[in-house]
Order: sequence, then structure tokens, then C-alpha cells
Amino acid sequence: MATSTTRPRKTTATRTVKQTDDYGHLQPQAPELEAAVLGALMIEKDAYPLISEILKPESFYEHRHQLLYKAIQTLAIQQNPIDILTVAQQLRTTGELDEVGGPVYISQLAGRVNSSAHIEYHARIIAQKYLARELITFTSGIQTKAFDETQDVEDLMQEAEGQLFAISQQNLKKDYTQINPVIEAAYEQLKVAASRDSGLSGLSTGFYELDRYTSGWQNSDLIIMAARPAMGKTAFVLSMAKNIAVNNREPVAMFSLEMSNVQLVNRLITNVCEIPGEKIKSGQLAPYEWKQLDRNINSLIDAPLYVDDTPSLSIFELRTKARRLVREHGVKIIIIDYLQLMNASGASFGSRQEEVSTISRSLKGLAKELNIPIIALSQLNRGVESREGIDGKRPQLSDLRESGAIEQDADIVCFIHRPEYYKIYQDEKGNDLKGVAEIIIAKHRNGAVGDVRLRFVGQYARFQNIEDESLAPLPEHAVLASKMNNRNRQPNIDDQYIGMPPVPPPPSPNDAGNPFALGGVGGDDVVPF
Repeated sequence: MATSTTRPRKTTATRTVKQTDDYGHLQPQAPELEAAVLGALMIEKDAYPLISEILKPESFYEHRHQLLYKAIQTLAIQQNPIDILTVAQQLRTTGELDEVGGPVYISQLAGRVNSSAHIEYHARIIAQKYLARELITFTSGIQTKAFDETQDVEDLMQEAEGQLFAISQQNLKKDYTQINPVIEAAYEQLKVAASRDSGLSGLSTGFYELDRYTSGWQNSDLIIMAARPAMGKTAFVLSMAKNIAVNNREPVAMFSLEMSNVQLVNRLITNVCEIPGEKIKSGQLAPYEWKQLDRNINSLIDAPLYVDDTPSLSIFELRTKARRLVREHGVKIIIIDYLQLMNASGASFGSRQEEVSTISRSLKGLAKELNIPIIALSQLNRGVESREGIDGKRPQLSDLRESGAIEQDADIVCFIHRPEYYKIYQDEKGNDLKGVAEIIIAKHRNGAVGDVRLRFVGQYARFQNIEDESLAPLPEHAVLASKMNNRNRQPNIDDQYIGMPPVPPPPSPNDAGNPFALGGVGGDDVVPF
């Protein structure tokens, strides 16, 4: 009798606890459905696999139901039978049998249902109630901290983004698909590729040899472009972005964590207009260069290239912005410069390696979610510098900095290698390596690996196909430099051209065709980009 009076007291206490908010609202819950699901699990041996990916112990509102489901989960993992007796024994082993109401309550749960019909539908309702409770807890906590004047608002926003991202990830479960519709999708993709003159199934980079290996960047792929500093990582992706957005008019988004928007666009102007970067910065352009600028810069105006220079961008901010860019502008590819400058604010990590692992894993998940390729630049460690010889300077997968998870998560890993940087001017066969860049495809999950050679034009910060020529013609009145022509002339910034008049001041506002001269210096007219 003593035992029977004790158990109901525990049971009653557990069942009558109701959580309400400050306004007396009852938290979202479905105890009747919880009881029905637990009962069905104990009478049908095949019921658990139907809901194992939908529910977890925390999904249940009542504490005793959490303990019961945890016991059922443990039995399933150990591949033991699940019924009234085994569940009671498992709870007895953990000392939690009395806490759930004893064998009597377990028997009552099993007696309430006749079959496991609709168990999956009931489980989804329970899961939705749990998510609603999580959102209430989340918003309540953020609201309380927002009233605290000692809290930094920026830090609080980062924390809120991190927590909301974690909650949203709980509901991103993708079900299996029968193979027929997948075959149809693959066949349609094959027909689209066959109908193109290029024969590419993905997004063309504009670099023919690279496209030959990859068939273009493929949707849902995470591509890592890694190199040591000064190898030209930003120059490469800018050249590629120009090919995609300017030449092919495909929308591109670029997140630059290292350079400002203006610096990035200046390098793009240098690339497209073929004017050395130092002249773009100083503004000391010769007359023919102003004409060259006016003629070529128009191709950049209205190009579907979207640039974001938010410093120390978090993976949660990126996810929000990327979704909007894809939804509103139809962006086909996202470029991140570069991965190690990102953070995963709002979450705690034991080391920087764990944080980088989370970032790379999240980038892969984002590429799959948006179904577009994502390119992330990455730094290499100093292992390359310590190795000797021509082959020793070539990057390896083990050189990826801060995390081996980058290599695992990426579908393609490419290295940018310029032998000329290490004063290596010829390869083993005696071929000239001056101005040559190698794109080393070190990992390719769905294709071949190999090396692609491109031309690197340093003064224009541009990568191009080996066979491509310069786009800008030499000015008609320019004379190439020579000792004879240069005998009595003082060296200046235009020494590569002889017989040129002194650099004039910037063109007047009346200069026709100059997009920068819309309203003159200090004018109110809008710059064309």
C-alpha cells in the first residue's frame, strides 16, 4: 500500500505541471498524441523506424514521456524487442520506472491504442509543437537580453542568428526519393548539356581547359580554391566572375571579407580595361588610357555582379543574404573571399579548427539547399615554403589551413600555383613558365584530377586562357620604348610608351562618352555603378 500511494503522488505531480508564459498562455503541447505514439511503439514492432528521424526525447512535452521515449530509443539502438515488458525493464535498469508512473502507466499507454495507424502523422504534430516551444524559449531569452543595457546589440544579433539557425536546422529533414524522378532529372540535365554548343552541363568559368575537366561548375558543389598569399586567389575569382557575369551575363554574388567594394571594383576595372592597377589608384592616366577606360568600362555597367564587403561575415549572415540573392536576383554562383575570415558567431567551439569545420560543413549544406555552386577561397599553411624543388613548391591537400574538414566537405579542391613566384622559370621539359599559372585540381569527387595552365597577366591582375590575346589595342600614336628613343627623356610612369605628351588633368564634364564625367567633380549625378 505504501508503494501504491507513493506512485500516484509522483505521477500526479508530473502530469499537472503546466508551463505558461507571462501572459498565462499554455505552451504548445499534445499530451494525448504523445501517449498514443508511445503506446503504438510498444504494440507494433515495425513502428519505431517510421518516426525515428522525426522525434527525439526532447520533442515530448511531458517529462515522463521523454523518459519513456528515451528507453524505447535505447532498446531500438541495441536491437532489442520493444514492448511493455522490455520498456519497463529498461526503465527499471536506469532507475526511472517509478518516475514515469510504474508498470501500470506503461500498460495504460499500450491499452489506449489498437494499432500504429497514423503514427507518422501524429509524430509530425508532436515535432511541430516542440519547434514552437523552442521558438518561444528563443524569443523570450532574446527579449530579456535586449532589455539588458549591458548587452552589446551586435553580439546579441549574432547570438540570435546562431540560435535561430540551429532551430531551423532541426526541421530541415529531406526524405528519400524513389529513383525514377531522379533518373528523369539526370536525363533532362544530359539533354540540356547536349543542346549547348560548349557541351557543358554546369556553369562555364570561361577557362576552356578547366571547363573540360569539370564540365562547368556543377549545382550543389562546394569548390575550394586554395593558395599561398600573393598567388592571385582574388585575381582568379575576379577574372572568373568577369567571364560569368560580364561576358555571359549570368548573375554572380561575391562576398569579399578582405577588400572593400571599391577596391574590388577597381581591380575589376584594371582587369577589363587593361590599365595597370597603380594608374587606377593614382588617376594618372594618359589620354589613350582615358579613351580605353571609356570604351571598355561600359561592359561593366548593369552587369549582374553583386558585391558584399561585410567584414568578419558569419555563416548565418551569409545564409540569409545568399537566400535573398538567389530568390530576388537569380544568382547562379556564390564566391567567398576567403573562408578563414568567416566565423560561426552564436555557437561555442573548443578550437578554431572546430569552427572552420562547422563553416565548411555549413557551406556545403548551403550549396545543396540553394542548388548552386559555391566557391570559397582558402589559405594554405607554410608547409609549401619549407619544401624544396620544383615539385616541392606545388601545394598538396595536406597544406589546407586550419582544418582537414575542408578537404572532406569540398566536392572540388583546386590549388593556384605560379612557379614564377618561386623563381622557377622552366619546367623539367624546358618549357617557359614565365607568366604561367597552374590550376591544380587535387580533388574532384565526380570527375578527373589534373593540371590546367592559364596565362597570368600581373599588371592587370588577370587570369586568361593561354591562347587569349590582350583585349586592348596599343594606342596608335604610342612608340615602343628603346634606348635610342629614351636617350634624353626622364623616366616616369609612362616609360613603356615613348613620345607621349604629359599626363593631362582628368577630362572635363563635357567630355563625351566618359561615364565618370556625368556631373563633374562634386556633381550630384549618380555614378553608373
